[in-house]
Amino acid sequence: MPTEAPPEARTDATPAGSSPRRRAALIINPIKATDVDVVGAVRRIAEEDGWDEPLVIETTADDPGHGQAREALDAGVDLVIAAGGDGTVRCVAEELAETGTMMALVPLGTGNLLARNLDIAVDNPDAAVEAAFRGTERTIDVVHVTVDRAQDAHVFLVMAGIGYDAAIMSDTRDDLKDKVGWLAYVDAGLRNLPGKPTRTTLSVDGGKPFERRLRSVMGGNCGKIMGGLEIFPGAKIDDGLMDLMTVAPKGALGWLAVAGKLFARGKGKDPSLEYFQCRTAEVTLREPLEVQLDGDPLGQATHMAFEVKPDSLRLRMPLGYKDPAVVSEPLP
Repeated sequence: MPTEAPPEARTDATPAGSSPRRRAALIINPIKATDVDVVGAVRRIAEEDGWDEPLVIETTADDPGHGQAREALDAGVDLVIAAGGDGTVRCVAEELAETGTMMALVPLGTGNLLARNLDIAVDNPDAAVEAAFRGTERTIDVVHVTVDRAQDAHVFLVMAGIGYDAAIMSDTRDDLKDKVGWLAYVDAGLRNLPGKPTRTTLSVDGGKPFERRLRSVMGGNCGKIMGGLEIFPGAKIDDGLMDLMTVAPKGALGWLAVAGKLFARGKGKDPSLEYFQCRTAEVTLREPLEVQLDGDPLGQATHMAFEVKPDSLRLRMPLGYKDPAVVSEPLP
């Protein structure tokens, strides 16, 4: 039987009989202003909990998170914390999905959509950092999206769409976001209300294609947006399914019907707003419209293909988590 090497012969830094020390990586968007020293908070809790000195990597205008996440994976870290807006979170998640490496987030953006759905503090970075190290682990779905039949797919965690919703994201004024926060999206929404529907062909779970005249098509992995409004009522982020929503206001007052059905949590038979639950979906438009993934504008396209990848991303969220966006019962 092999015998354990004497202490003087040891080549690793882990004492006999103890657990290996863990290391976190913080990927942070440096332009997101906050009164809290996020880097300092990560270093402090890592030290308190016996983790190694964290790896800190900043995003850049040219690389909003992809390369930084790959660097963290190459370093063999145990936890990757994405500190920034929805774009930073999505880019990091795109690299971590299906790797088995744990992800956490510190929301520093305007929308912070995933954080809102997972009950992560959007106005308390210190609490978000603590949840990153000491919270509950969940495994969630991600949705792969192929735009205009491109070879490589993107992922989203909350929602993606083509049409009116994406036009809002691409037309939101950055200077107004800095002044009034998420209300800047309301301004862009009002300015983009006028417009004509586009003939759209849809297929759900490989079924027979059907046509609609639509202003927007959105896929949702979970449903909550700013102001507590649920775009996809009852959507779960870990049920292996996606909710597809079509928006088709008719006439000058058509948007009132859309708003009414949204506030009624999708109930009723008004065709201005329809929902389909699926694992895959395909959307084809007669003319190109704007595309967005978790609030990131991607330009225009005429085709989107969606595919749910169940249980793809390990994620940390606060202890005692009870938000209905997650199917699983919270841990004690």
